[in-house]
Amino acid sequence: MRRFPSEDVLLKMADVLHVDVADLKKLDSRPPVEELRRRAEADPAYGIALRRMVERDVKPEDILKMLERKSKEEPK
Repeated sequence: MRRFPSEDVLLKMADVLHVDVADLKKLDSRPPVEELRRRAEADPAYGIALRRMVERDVKPEDILKMLERKSKEEPK
């Protein structure tokens, strides 16, 4: 079973490692379920997009490649 540290433990880890808590949170592999739910409620297109990804069995590496391509296309 995997366990994830509480906010208090994250703060202590960040202090000991001399890093920002946000940097540690970037390593969290769990999906931001509450944020996804909030966005889907605010804009049904999010929910539709997520459902289509599941229905089509889109692989994580495909999503990451798509996002990488999109970030390269964006003007800087």
